[in-house]
Amino acid sequence: MLENLPATIGDSLRSRRAGIENTVFHRLGRSPLQRVEVQSAAFEPGGPIPIQYTADGPGYSPPLRWRGIPPSSASVLLIVEDADSPTPHPLVHAIVVNIGVDDVELPQGAINSPDHAGWALQVGRNSFLQRSWLPPDPPPGHGEHRYVFQVFALQSGKTFSEVPGRQEIYEAVEAYALAGGYLIGTYGREQKVRAVEEAADVREDGLDLMPGQTA
Repeated sequence: MLENLPATIGDSLRSRRAGIENTVFHRLGRSPLQRVEVQSAAFEPGGPIPIQYTADGPGYSPPLRWRGIPPSSASVLLIVEDADSPTPHPLVHAIVVNIGVDDVELPQGAINSPDHAGWALQVGRNSFLQRSWLPPDPPPGHGEHRYVFQVFALQSGKTFSEVPGRQEIYEAVEAYALAGGYLIGTYGREQKVRAVEEAADVREDGLDLMPGQTA
């Protein structure tokens, strides 16, 4: 959606960022009783998110896995926020609630996205008011963005509305969180340029081969 935005606009907004301190996990002001470890088979902690999980690719939700859910938990929830969006609050990219405590992962594409049907999950409202995964789509020229995949274990006592939003999630976490953790993945439009250049280099190298030869 933003790929055709002039890079000069993104560059002029480089200093305007929502801030990781405004994500749900960091707004709590207290540490959850236990720590949940969140991982992805698609990228390392703090590493780049592959293009297939962004607006520059098919836009699937990435695979996630977690451990450390306390036995007394009633449910698990996920909220994904962009800590570097040029907005007053982090942009919400996904909300999933009422995940079973025995479910320890969401495979690739589990959350429905604009062009992909996901699993039968209770998906909340992202910042574009859609019940789906909002693929990373940072403005060109704005630099690298941090996407914070936050997982919380909740005790019983909270019934979510049919389509919960960020504020409802925050209130539930503040009142009922037993444990929580997060994983950060990064993406910037410069990453797409590098991937395109690398693919072009591979194609050019292939042109030097004789028919039937391999590198």
